[in-house]
Amino acid sequence: MWKQIGGREAGQIRPNSFSNRVKSNRVSSLQLSNYKDIVSPHRGSINSLQVDLTEGRYLLSGASDASVAVYDVQRATDYEGDGLIAKHKSIVVVDKQHEQGHKYAVSSAIWYPIDTGLFITGSYDHYVKVWDTNSTQVVMNFKMPGKVYRTAMSSLATSHMLIAAGTEDVQVRLCDIASGAFAHTLSGHRDGIMTVEWSTSSEWVLVTGGCDGAIRFWDIRRAGCFRVLDQSQSQLGRRPPLLERSALNKVSTSKSSSGGQNLSAKSRPQQRKSTNGNGIKQSPIGRIPAKASVRQRLHPGMLSGQDRATAHYGAVTGLKVTDDGMYLLSAGSDSRIRLWDVQSGCNTLVNFETVRLQTSKAIQLATSQDPALVFVPCMTAVKAFDVWSGKTHMAFRGHYEYVNCCWFSSQDQELYTGGSDRKILVWSPSRLISDELVDHLVSVAFYFTFHFNFYLCALKL
Repeated sequence: MWKQIGGREAGQIRPNSFSNRVKSNRVSSLQLSNYKDIVSPHRGSINSLQVDLTEGRYLLSGASDASVAVYDVQRATDYEGDGLIAKHKSIVVVDKQHEQGHKYAVSSAIWYPIDTGLFITGSYDHYVKVWDTNSTQVVMNFKMPGKVYRTAMSSLATSHMLIAAGTEDVQVRLCDIASGAFAHTLSGHRDGIMTVEWSTSSEWVLVTGGCDGAIRFWDIRRAGCFRVLDQSQSQLGRRPPLLERSALNKVSTSKSSSGGQNLSAKSRPQQRKSTNGNGIKQSPIGRIPAKASVRQRLHPGMLSGQDRATAHYGAVTGLKVTDDGMYLLSAGSDSRIRLWDVQSGCNTLVNFETVRLQTSKAIQLATSQDPALVFVPCMTAVKAFDVWSGKTHMAFRGHYEYVNCCWFSSQDQELYTGGSDRKILVWSPSRLISDELVDHLVSVAFYFTFHFNFYLCALKL
């Protein structure tokens, strides 16, 4: 296994749960940081941002000048303003001058989910490259049939090492790091695929959004997609929590059982009626004959008009699955944001306030948990919407040109945004109470609580 480029220093501990709760409540106070500055080496628009998933320490960026950079966002490389402003310069840079570098714009740059020893880039030069972070050398090359718009790897996967790549070709391609070859292709879209996103609840489920306006769900173990989202199929609001649903099920079960044998007797003739004239039982999904041919037993979305259903009136430019895997957020070139129930596949009809979104390129969305917000690049600003009401919670204005990507770090409660002005901005919680002071107060409280309990026990003895 590849080694990491850095680790947590000895004696450095993670904040405890109380400290985390204090910091999570500070999301609402995000503002342009006046104490942390990312010094970007890029000479083109920033298209992709990601903080590593293992330590939450290294920021990876990709830009239109075919360059990729890595920054340590926890340890500054320099200080200005009498030590008040921390400068974070790039510690790794790969650009067009590199012998193995990309020739055209880097549209996607992601970390290998297991550690920071590898990162993956996708480019308009039709290549997906896997890089060794320590040596800055390419360890694998995957040639694509067209421009690469987006790449993604599952953060849950234990059984595969697949990179999903969305390109201007109509097929989604899965690149296997373990073998260095293509695993297989996913066919169904009728135009290029602008965005790909893995499920956060299953390592086998992939979600793709295309220029044809379709959002498709794939189980990579099976042929064909198993769901196509339709904006006309809707449900109002959120599903009830699991505990409420189980209670409702128990009530309905008790009501049905109260009918006794009479209810079961009445249900038997209905089962006979569900057969066709030849006495063949029909499946509840799509009413497909159980003894039909293999071709007919595909997902019903592939057999009917549902296969041509659209989620947006235009290209799907952004996708983001919530952390619990229950909901999907999508953005389109029709300047619409939609929230989907993953289990039912329905549009929840959350009315997100009017926005203007880019129409010609993919955008990168981000989410936070406390409170539940979605960060969306809206032309020259980033807007934070309440996921369940659709109302604008905050607006971040600091870029001079279009914003293309954003990433929310749940560990530091910071938002990183990248734009066509070649800048990477950091939005941090206001420092009314510093993180160090919070940790100090927590340790002092723990110290006095421990000794107070100790003396109480001593008095009882």
